[in-house]
Order: sequence, then C-alpha cells, then structure tokens
Amino acid sequence: MKTNITLKLDTDLLRDARVLAAEEGSSVSAFLSERLEALVRERKSFEKARRRALARLRRGLDLQWTAARSRDELHER
Repeated sequence: MKTNITLKLDTDLLRDARVLAAEEGSSVSAFLSERLEALVRERKSFEKARRRALARLRRGLDLQWTAARSRDELHER
C-alpha cells in the first residue's frame, strides 16, 4: 500500500532533485522513494549485522587457553 505525503523543500533543492531524477529517467517522487528505501534497507542491514556481532562478543571465543601452572612454565622455551 502506498500513501501520499506532502513535502516542503527549498526551491533550489527541488530544482536539483528534478535534474537528478531526470538524469535517472524517473520522477522526483520515484527518485526520492527509491533513495529512501535504499537508506532504510542499509540501516536495517547495519543493525542486523551489529546485533550478530554483539551476540558473538557475548558468547566469546574458545581460545583453548590454559593457565600456566607455575612461573617457570611461563618462561620455558
């Protein structure tokens, strides 16, 4: 479902937007809609990746590290 909105733009900005839209062979409405969709998709992708990364940090990694039993063991070659 699509909904119309009213948008107030500076005259110079609107002129530039019309030029950009014309260069891409679309209307200002279609041009702005496509750009906004891309921004929203990008933000959602970033947030999803961020949540995955934070979950990995919380789980941690098993480095299979064991503590040295003595000071001498640390300095063995």
